[in-house]
Amino acid sequence: MGVRKDLKQAKRRSDLLDRFPVELVRENGVVREARTPLPEGPPPSGTPADIPFVNAADDPGSVVIRRRRQGSWHPVTAAEFAGDVQAAAKGLIAAGVEPGGRVVLMARTSYEWCVLDFAIWAAGGQTVPVYPTSSAEQIAWILQDSGARHAVTETSEHTAALREAAATLPGQVRSWETASGGMEELARGGAELPDEEVAERRAALTPDTVATVCYTSGTTGRPKGCVLTHGNLRTEAAGTVELLHPVFKEVTGQAASTLLFLPLAHILGRAIQVACLMARIEIGHFPSITPDELRPELRRFRPTFVVGVPYLFEKIHDTGRATAEKLGRGSSFDRADSIAVRFGEAALRRLLDEGRRPGLGLTAAWALYDLLVYRRIRSELGGNLRYAISGGSPLDRRLNLFFYAAGVLVYEGYGLTETTAAATVTPPLRPRPGTVGRPVPGIAIRIADDGEVLIKGGIVFAAYWNNPDATEEVLRDGWFATGDLGALDDDGYLVITGRKKDILITSGGKNVSPAVLEDRLRSRPPVGQCLVVGDNRPYIAAIVTLDPEAVGHWLAVRKRPGDTPMAELCDDPELLADVRKAVDYTNQAVSRAESIRRFRIVPGEFTEENGMLTPSLKVKRHAVATAYAAEIEALYR
Repeated sequence: MGVRKDLKQAKRRSDLLDRFPVELVRENGVVREARTPLPEGPPPSGTPADIPFVNAADDPGSVVIRRRRQGSWHPVTAAEFAGDVQAAAKGLIAAGVEPGGRVVLMARTSYEWCVLDFAIWAAGGQTVPVYPTSSAEQIAWILQDSGARHAVTETSEHTAALREAAATLPGQVRSWETASGGMEELARGGAELPDEEVAERRAALTPDTVATVCYTSGTTGRPKGCVLTHGNLRTEAAGTVELLHPVFKEVTGQAASTLLFLPLAHILGRAIQVACLMARIEIGHFPSITPDELRPELRRFRPTFVVGVPYLFEKIHDTGRATAEKLGRGSSFDRADSIAVRFGEAALRRLLDEGRRPGLGLTAAWALYDLLVYRRIRSELGGNLRYAISGGSPLDRRLNLFFYAAGVLVYEGYGLTETTAAATVTPPLRPRPGTVGRPVPGIAIRIADDGEVLIKGGIVFAAYWNNPDATEEVLRDGWFATGDLGALDDDGYLVITGRKKDILITSGGKNVSPAVLEDRLRSRPPVGQCLVVGDNRPYIAAIVTLDPEAVGHWLAVRKRPGDTPMAELCDDPELLADVRKAVDYTNQAVSRAESIRRFRIVPGEFTEENGMLTPSLKVKRHAVATAYAAEIEALYR
């Protein structure tokens, strides 16, 4: 099984341990800065636009992508992928896309998205990703601000929203729709264009050339366009590959592969895509992160690693619990959960040479529950999965240990759109649950006097599009001020403690980070989403929504009607008691002054559709506080 294999192979492959030592800067005995030097050797040449063509020239028959068609996965070779990129690039050029021209790309995660992103670059253009859930008003702002005059959509609904947005602006926006033959139309339009035109445009690109303008899905205000260069993307991809790929490949003895399901409009999924194609790691694309839709595809694709957000791992864990409860084995799952955390703690100590291996009794208990529970978790993830990368928000430490004991080592990372995704990641074979890892190669992390996390390196964005004032606010002497609060431990691992703007100050003067409480509370069923409040109030409280799947299961186990109104459940004593257990678990992580004293369950959900979540599943605090103002006031009466 994975844990025991890690313990053995970590010793045999000591060359993988601490491959990139971190340099620390201490001030007054406290680590204030950590930086990981780049490996020796020439810097990577070329730009991401060259990747498909380099792969095709070096190894044309290698499978770089598996494409989903009619429920099955079909191989796409490097030569075939490069041909599709070339055809789309020629079509864009023939349609009038000039060097530096911006092209909106509005679609779900798919093979076509991947082809078009590289085609836009190969044509010398700049991709402007738009979330497929965006409203006409949001699209209009992005079109207006970016000046894009070409667009590709996926569905008729996307096209309708685009046209509604474009109708409010001067000038014409030419568009193609992939679901109705748009890729074929592009290929026909550029068929007469010589291949040399694409080669010339690629050759004109440099690391400083703008590759993409990514509009942040910020929790307040209008989104800002982050200008990322080809150098930003290349540096991020090269650092990730250099750090993790040898481990994913050498320790497992498997050829690495992954199924991408995060929105490619979000920088994390996109940066991983570039990294995988650079390293010729086989990838597939799936358009949904909904666990019930995703799990069957994981079983079909059988990836060796995945990249997700804590929500995914929480739901997989909750599904395991729900399945056990349906079989009348809920207490057995709870025991398995407890054993996993204890075994994971001991196994990690041994892996890090900080203690003895798990005792015989604990190992025997783990082996029993591996047969009964943990192997089912691995099966839910496809059966081949050994590693996962989690980002977006902190993963609950107990959950991380559970998955490690189940045979899946979860690497946590931290980054923003402005840092081209990951600025830190768990170092190979040196996990430390509860942290987001150490700086990736070539990156420095510094903690400012007020606790703000600062980042410097080749992944830091160039500017906000058309917004020099906002750029000046966050870029200072080469350092990017993230707006996040954190600390570095004695080994250079970063811990994120909250958002600078979100800090709550109670009327008693206590500073409280709501993120710590919200992430922990959200990880326990039947909680769906939550908002911790208490600014200028006497104590901390929370607004809590219920997860519909968890509630459905909760009702079924108790043989209660599945159509019980949510408003009725909000005051149900038994359900309130279960949410109270989740709150008590949350409060274990903080002091009494920071703990949640009161909570209120409210009907409804926080969703992207009702404006309370961003596309990356972050809570829009102001929107939620406004919508539930009366309920929040009631918590302080």
